[in-house]
Amino acid sequence: MSAVDRETYMKNHEFINISEISAKYEKITKVGQGTFGKVYKAKVKKDPDTFVALKKIMTENESEGYPITALREMKILQKLDNEHVVKLIEICNKKGSRKNNFAYKNYLVMEFCEHDLAGLLSNKMVKFSLGEIKTVVKQLLDGLYYIHSAKILHRDLKSSNILMTKKGILKLADFGLAKPFSFPKPNHPNRYTNKVVTLWYRPPELLLGETNYVTSIDLWGAGCIMAEMWTRTPILQGHTEQQQLTLISQFCGSITSDVWPSVEKLELFNKITLPQGQKRKVIDRLKPYCHTLDPYACDLIDKLLTLDPSKRFDADSALNHDFFWTDPMPCDLGKMLAQHTRSMFEYLMVKRPHHQQVPDRHAKRNKLSNDSGYHERIF
Repeated sequence: MSAVDRETYMKNHEFINISEISAKYEKITKVGQGTFGKVYKAKVKKDPDTFVALKKIMTENESEGYPITALREMKILQKLDNEHVVKLIEICNKKGSRKNNFAYKNYLVMEFCEHDLAGLLSNKMVKFSLGEIKTVVKQLLDGLYYIHSAKILHRDLKSSNILMTKKGILKLADFGLAKPFSFPKPNHPNRYTNKVVTLWYRPPELLLGETNYVTSIDLWGAGCIMAEMWTRTPILQGHTEQQQLTLISQFCGSITSDVWPSVEKLELFNKITLPQGQKRKVIDRLKPYCHTLDPYACDLIDKLLTLDPSKRFDADSALNHDFFWTDPMPCDLGKMLAQHTRSMFEYLMVKRPHHQQVPDRHAKRNKLSNDSGYHERIF
């Protein structure tokens, strides 16, 4: 095929059952960006009062075809159907031009949620009551219970991947690192990559090289997010894997075979230096931030942040915890969120570089708060 014929073919080619993005949707603004794609808020042209989220799949750096993360996310979202998992509406594309060698740009069209949890927690004007916190955490665990029952691991739980509608319905999002799993059988362990989960939410077993993991890795992230509902910031902010393990040891106690009998089998346990003699301080460290945190909440966070993954609560056990069955009971979030008419996403918030030190964090926080309602997320 000549270059002219190829150009003509690419101009006129249509994918069956895949719509041209510009024919159906109009971008409004960018609300997120990550390693694997950019996310835009867009309106439906035939119904301008209806909004969707467009996730543009990044293919510019792919030398071996379509990115596996995007294919995996499409397949998993097509399989899942639950009110606490973001809904995939369709897949659209945009025709390329001579400038980019007629490469198509592909988009996942998903339901639009007005906020993400990180954005809400970054705004001091958003105040959650204890009953509302219970609703957030319960919906998070409901979502995890559903995907784990469907044999899916999320593998990238963090507050910016937790979406919230204006009616207060929580949605798990960003399944680019998610994976179908099976429970390991004798003499047939799982061999999954441990290079998953954003560092601040990564459990100790992955940091120590575990590849034979299951749902417990997501529950560690849920514990970090639950604590974040009071601290308003990620609780373990390491810059390297070694530092992250140090912070976990200082917070959850030293990692030893006494508290975690099988840890000695992990590849990196005897290859790196871990802090010794550290006492578990989960509850003590949270108390100054959590004057509204009742003993049941402390206990649930403590059980979700158990070092030994075999002893860590699963989603079902967490949902049956007394935290959710004592006053105040979980309550509707819609009324509180209705007071905030502007969308709040972490991407749209004022940011500072992760490694920048703030000498007087309270002065800095107050300055930003007076300007925009935003506050620094420092634990």
